[in-house]
Amino acid sequence: MDRRQLLSSAGASLGGIALAGCAVFERPTAARRDDFAGLDATAQAELVQRREVTPGELLEAAIARIEALNPRLNAIVTPLYERARGEVRTPLPAGPFRGVPYAIKDMLDLQGTRRTSGSRLLARNISQDTSAIVARSTAAGLVILGKTNTPEFALNGSTEPVLFGPSRNPWDAARSSGGSSGGAAVAVASGMVPIAHASDGGGSIRVPASCCGLFGLMPSRSRMVGSRATDSGVDHCVSRSVRDSARLFAWNQRQDAQAPMKPAPVLEPLGARRLKIGFSTANVFGQQAAPSVRSALEESARLCASIGHHVEPARLPVDGEAFFTHFMVAWSSGADHMRRMAETQGLRAEDVLEPWTLYLSAHFRRQPADAGAKAGVYFAELSRRFDAFFQSFHVMLTPVLHEEPPPLGFLGPDVPGSQMFERLLTYVSYTPIHNVAGTPAMSVPLGQSASGLPIGSQFAARVGNESTLFGLAFELERAAPWVQRKPVAV
Repeated sequence: MDRRQLLSSAGASLGGIALAGCAVFERPTAARRDDFAGLDATAQAELVQRREVTPGELLEAAIARIEALNPRLNAIVTPLYERARGEVRTPLPAGPFRGVPYAIKDMLDLQGTRRTSGSRLLARNISQDTSAIVARSTAAGLVILGKTNTPEFALNGSTEPVLFGPSRNPWDAARSSGGSSGGAAVAVASGMVPIAHASDGGGSIRVPASCCGLFGLMPSRSRMVGSRATDSGVDHCVSRSVRDSARLFAWNQRQDAQAPMKPAPVLEPLGARRLKIGFSTANVFGQQAAPSVRSALEESARLCASIGHHVEPARLPVDGEAFFTHFMVAWSSGADHMRRMAETQGLRAEDVLEPWTLYLSAHFRRQPADAGAKAGVYFAELSRRFDAFFQSFHVMLTPVLHEEPPPLGFLGPDVPGSQMFERLLTYVSYTPIHNVAGTPAMSVPLGQSASGLPIGSQFAARVGNESTLFGLAFELERAAPWVQRKPVAV
């Protein structure tokens, strides 16, 4: 199936390539209401397509699972059940996920619904419009039944906002679910929904995917509907299967005349093509990952070699100190914007913003006037370095995170700003470089710690080369299936 066939037949099955990538999700001949949680989004859509179940049945089963699990795990913060029930009573778009329950992160607008961005500042905010990526996703037939938890303004690597409280990792409810798409990852990992929207501005798809044992791919900068060349954040999803992510990616990638890249042919298999994969367990500061993470990543490297890929040591062309000096300018500018919004409304910032947001704002206000311009120059140079690096390697393999998911509170809202900064600087030191370089990267749930916590492996590729990552992901999913691993806290 070529790209044109794929995009013109979005309502049909992905065909043999994608299905072979996830054999665990074979088409069921029948399904009972309590079986849906074990099916990925593609399998659920196929049941609807074959009229074996209705969208309403899928929706009610998902609502029942949320009502049973959410009081303990806190993934869904804004239920939209009645709205969703109204949707399934009308003809749904004949897209590739027609009738499949879906949740969106509480950073996106859906007209007439609450969008808080995880902050008390926006606790009563009602969206007047719908985000472009949301409109495109609903055109795929997805039925939005709620919004998922996120840290305040997506500024943290753990989802523990003051407004809603923490999302709990379904593998260990005392642990972090990651961030900033932590609520989305909890919803999918626990089986509330088979797939959920996620966004990534510094690791926010890959981090929670790693923490919760999911597949999470961050597309190239500007790749997806509604994105701009100046955006470091990218919208996509977290999912249990590779094929769900590939299918939604194919639907939501930009195809307009101004799109900076040609649509990616995500269904082309690697076939006999073998990849040259660079490998490192050290972060941008030269620090080694925690022993359990390092062990899991070494096993991932051996797995890649066992299926014929060439793996060799490599180091990405980035200096950690210089990188985070400039990245902090961009990271803190958004926080200061929200502080100015509060002040413009006559509010005391300390009453409506969390300490971490205020710390970032204060950091930004200490910067010289040309800090933003210098950061932009540095980021452009880094992108050129990464482009040159990926002339020599097809893919780079590193950890997603420096250590296993930490206990809730380690990155909580009460941690002093300077201490939070030091903790985050190490914990998420592997992911933001790809946002700045604009390169696609994915977390693949290949590893587990001795205590049973998921450990993701991060694979990155050249800008625009998502097809290589998906092709590799399908191979890894076949070679080391992860879907049979179930969270213990569900």
